[in-house]
Amino acid sequence: MLGNQFILKTLGDIGCIEDIPETQATISGNASQKANYIFEKYHTNCFADDTGLEIEALKGEPGVLSARYAGNAKNSDANIAKVLKNLNDKTNRNARFKTVISLVINKKEFLFEGIINGNITNEKIGTNGFGYDSIFIPDGYSITFAQMSNAEKNAISHRGIAFQKLIEYLKSAT
Repeated sequence: MLGNQFILKTLGDIGCIEDIPETQATISGNASQKANYIFEKYHTNCFADDTGLEIEALKGEPGVLSARYAGNAKNSDANIAKVLKNLNDKTNRNARFKTVISLVINKKEFLFEGIINGNITNEKIGTNGFGYDSIFIPDGYSITFAQMSNAEKNAISHRGIAFQKLIEYLKSAT
């Protein structure tokens, strides 16, 4: 932060090339761990996020393990296949995407959460996006995130909601 201005830097800009730990049991815990890691190691104010897909019939899985649901390779196709297999005999396909952003400024932390509810499809539909986008239909829509344009998805997504809250906070803090 410079006066009332914020200067955005990438991890590369501050010399961070290592994998940042994500060992917490919750999405908010991982976001907090990442932001605090950067603040403590690089002595710079920062924000970090974590996101997960939580499926009701799977008791919140894949949740905090969303990227590694089918293993440490972080393979989206394998993750989707595992979700669809685990939901194969389930009628309840309610799910939600959740993003938490941790903002650390001068050792003080603020958390911003974004959630969008929806349902899991029976198969992959659409080619846009990433991760679980091709099997998630947000409530009030008849298409998956992967069938939406980036602008359409960003206007309603969990990340968009969380980042809008962060932006509003930063505007009010200046």
